[in-house]
Amino acid sequence: MRCVFFFLSKVLDVAVDPFWWSFVSMLSGVALLTRVDPAHAVRRRRALRLLAFGLACLFIFSLPAVSNRLWRSLESGVESSMRPDVTYDAVVLLGGTVSPGGSLPDEPAWNDNVERLLTVQSLLASGKAKVAIVSGGVLSQGLPTEAEFLSRELRALGIPAEAVLVEDKALNTRENATESKRLLEQLGAKNVLLVTSAFHVPRAVGCFRAVGIEADVRAVDYRLRDLSSDPHLAPRAEYLSQSARAIREWLGRAVYSVLGYTKSKSA
Repeated sequence: MRCVFFFLSKVLDVAVDPFWWSFVSMLSGVALLTRVDPAHAVRRRRALRLLAFGLACLFIFSLPAVSNRLWRSLESGVESSMRPDVTYDAVVLLGGTVSPGGSLPDEPAWNDNVERLLTVQSLLASGKAKVAIVSGGVLSQGLPTEAEFLSRELRALGIPAEAVLVEDKALNTRENATESKRLLEQLGAKNVLLVTSAFHVPRAVGCFRAVGIEADVRAVDYRLRDLSSDPHLAPRAEYLSQSARAIREWLGRAVYSVLGYTKSKSA
């Protein structure tokens, strides 16, 4: 089941990427134009429509206004539920902070989710949480697991080894929840805090709730609190990539909901 889910996630990852919508559409249009009889007006119009659709996808999803609104929709309404008067029995640090392509066995390449790690370090150092569970499995052949990278970094930042528990099997958000639950039960943790990026909060909280863990959350790493803060207007390749990432997260929420991997508060 795990292999099937992994395969489907990679297929769907391509299927929801605006670049591929554009590429396939334009390629189909060009192929149709090269084979169509110039006198066949219907097929010619069809080919031109495919080309126009492909160009429109490329243009629209490369616009800062579109990309920014996609991200804002993910973060809208997301708030931290961390209680300032509570000392948490455990804080769970969800993986997704290391880029495998730039990492070496003794030198991780941190990505733009690294605020998750820094926040957990601060919570432990200030005594707001007793123990951290760092969750993240295999990154790439020849590299330590992400949990091991996170554990090393927390120790380097002054956190005692006994305050860091390693969960190194999870490859996705659902497994973050199922694998962390085992450690939380061993600890007998009652007050649990999740730390993850704002856009990821709904899916993460839903996954933990689905396995029976009602946790507070500390949302970090907001990408766009203010739509007017972005000065760019013209299409840019970076915004096409950001649009694809946002659509991918929406797809993840939908798939997890259909498969029953998440649970809403009212359910």
